Amino acid sequence: MLITPNVNLDVLERSFKTSTLEKVTDPHFERQQIELWIKRDDQLHPIVSGNKWRKLKFILRHALELGSDTLISMGGIYSNHLHALAYAGHALGLKTIGLIRGEPPEPLTPTLQDCQQWGMELRFVSRSDYRLLRQYREHFDLPGIEPGQYWLPEGGAQALALQGVAELVKEIDIPFDLLCLPCGTGTTLAGCIAALDGTKKVIGFAALKNADFLTGDVESLLTKPYNNWQISQNYHGGGFAKTTPELLEFIRTFELIQRVPLEPVYTGKMLYGLYDMIAKGCFAPGQRIIAVHTGGLQGRRGFNLA
Repeated sequence: MLITPNVNLDVLERSFKTSTLEKVTDPHFERQQIELWIKRDDQLHPIVSGNKWRKLKFILRHALELGSDTLISMGGIYSNHLHALAYAGHALGLKTIGLIRGEPPEPLTPTLQDCQQWGMELRFVSRSDYRLLRQYREHFDLPGIEPGQYWLPEGGAQALALQGVAELVKEIDIPFDLLCLPCGTGTTLAGCIAALDGTKKVIGFAALKNADFLTGDVESLLTKPYNNWQISQNYHGGGFAKTTPELLEFIRTFELIQRVPLEPVYTGKMLYGLYDMIAKGCFAPGQRIIAVHTGGLQGRRGFNLA
């Protein structure tokens, strides 16, 4: 019997919830005459949430159309990308292999325990070998890849990912002046830039230190140049997955007042940076800013946010 590709993917997507827009109420914003809204992509799904799903959707569709039976990708010991991929692979009946940076932690992190529970095979690689893996960008690029296997680069940084990110932008149904989002590989940023096609300004907030290379990575994903975007490197908190007492306190206070859960790797850093920029008068009065909550709340488990 012929099975239509993607039927399970469509079923998975129908289980998702709506990503709403919520206004952030803060007297400081009123004094600055600034409106801040959050695009709550963390609401999409309890596991495959935010930009993780946005980036994976069309990649998964492509893998299924090719008849792939195994998905291979790479990430760290708290990788949101691998966590989402392991769950999606399990839901779609696909094998998954995760190439993990560094030595196996003892015990495994909660993220890796989840991945293993969903059937992902964990293969730990040295940090030097991990860096070399970043050069392989196409689904067939990985050396030694076998028939039926499909390679996803770090964070799902492929051109197909931009199509899913574009759907995020299309869902924003109010006028706005500026779109802001956290930035890891730059893929979601590239998708937003392309979807807006120069009509709005975009700021990506780098989650890692020494992120000059991100500009080139974003440009490599775009089919034409744009001059309406920038990457802020001022709020990385000391490096990827690193925090400061000020950042953690900001997150606790924000959650208490706004009732929106955050994590300190991506969205927490972006909002901390936005609050600081608004307080410093970096935006003209009357601006309406949309900030994208990119999910990844499972990553909270690696931090003391009680």
